[in-house]
Amino acid sequence: MKPVIRLGNIDLSFHAASAAVVQRILERHGYEVISSTSPHETMFLRYGAREVDMLVSAWLPASHGGYLAPHAAHTRMLGVLYQPYCIWGVPDYVPAKQVASVADLARPEIASRMSHLIQGINPGAGISRFSRAIVEQYGLGELGYHFENGSEADCFTRFENSVERGDWLVVPLWHPQFLHHRFSIRALEEPKGLLGGQDDATLIVREEMAQQMPPELLQELTQLHLGNAVISELDYLICRESLSPLAAADAWLSKNS
Repeated sequence: MKPVIRLGNIDLSFHAASAAVVQRILERHGYEVISSTSPHETMFLRYGAREVDMLVSAWLPASHGGYLAPHAAHTRMLGVLYQPYCIWGVPDYVPAKQVASVADLARPEIASRMSHLIQGINPGAGISRFSRAIVEQYGLGELGYHFENGSEADCFTRFENSVERGDWLVVPLWHPQFLHHRFSIRALEEPKGLLGGQDDATLIVREEMAQQMPPELLQELTQLHLGNAVISELDYLICRESLSPLAAADAWLSKNS
């Protein structure tokens, strides 16, 4: 009988992309993998409740550090899969001489042209928390800017449609993400440091499960580093080429075994 591992990932496509690669590695080592997804806070609660053995992945220290903290004593850190960071970005056709910083959004001539809707994703995401703070601390709300939570499709499709029209807009985003695989998106300077800086997307496993895993598997998972560009590519295959996460992982692994 195969050993079973319960693999969890946050319910966003780029997390599914990296989880699929991890799943294939686990399967190569003889594991039966039971996969599940949940929103940010819920996934970490399930991890803490021992409903999930391994989580792909915790963005540490800024984005998910608070969620992991209650469970850190029972957790082993494995590989850093990629190094995500959040941005407020604009399409590259928005002139950098006019809009280089978040603070530039408050200039009257920019505020009059820029879309005031900052369309985000779910409220538990780090970028959502950071974006609400930016609107408040830069006084953007007084100028009509407003951050709204929504689905991935709300955020990403709005950006794609806006670029087709040549609109000026800000997208609250992160690296890695599939839009970067297709579009050139310029990150705005954010001198107050409200975007959390760069995290390490860390593969984590419950310590009791780690102690049961073969040393060669632990070594492979500890050395696994995909990088932002690879995750953006996998995410593009999933979201715009309609591959399943596992099919995208298989296509990538076949070329990068």
